[in-house]
Amino acid sequence: MLSKQPIDVVVFPGSNCDHDAFDIIGRMMGHPVTEVWHQADDIGNAAAVILPGGFSYGDYLRSGAVARFAPVMDSVVDFAKNGGPVLGICNGFQILTEAGMLPGVLMRNSGLRFICREIYLRVERDDTIFTRRYIKGQVLKIPIAHNEGNFYLPEDQLDELEANNQVVFRYCDRKGNVTPEANPNGAARNIAGIINREGNVMGMMPHPERRSDPLLGKPDGADLFRSLVDHVNGR
Repeated sequence: MLSKQPIDVVVFPGSNCDHDAFDIIGRMMGHPVTEVWHQADDIGNAAAVILPGGFSYGDYLRSGAVARFAPVMDSVVDFAKNGGPVLGICNGFQILTEAGMLPGVLMRNSGLRFICREIYLRVERDDTIFTRRYIKGQVLKIPIAHNEGNFYLPEDQLDELEANNQVVFRYCDRKGNVTPEANPNGAARNIAGIINREGNVMGMMPHPERRSDPLLGKPDGADLFRSLVDHVNGR
């Protein structure tokens, strides 16, 4: 039986990928979806939460730093602590790190320029609630669009992240090789996406929602959302 609980897409001032996520979940996946304004007191009866890409509050202080204090985030944090699935994409990933829901920080790209192009990702885990429809080692072609995507953690904490198997995606070349040349922003160890230890909060810099509709090219991002919808429907 399909779940009637909606997947919530949180909308901040400056979000610009919220409608994309809404469209993928609702029109393509056929699952109930709700937009939740940043000033909402809670996220209601959500089955999962998506923090979309964009430039929340204009990124005037630091990417995600102001959004982290939005009224709705208290409810999102509580939801995650109780095991609820939370996905942060690009600016959403930055918000998750600012809120302490994921380790690390997203710094300025190593080239100090905004990057908007397609890159290759290697799937490092296919056993998460967000990646079950992928195969470990699979190479995806997904767009990026960010100025602060340079993932950073001190070396000892990176070692801990790796030991806990928390890296979900890495930047790679078209053959799946993880090389410095395939790293678009200087991210430590080519890390493009991570998950928390509990396995219910994931952040990633690339934009799977921009490569989910076949009209926009090979829909390599669609199975991420299908995996999430499968999970909330108990499949």
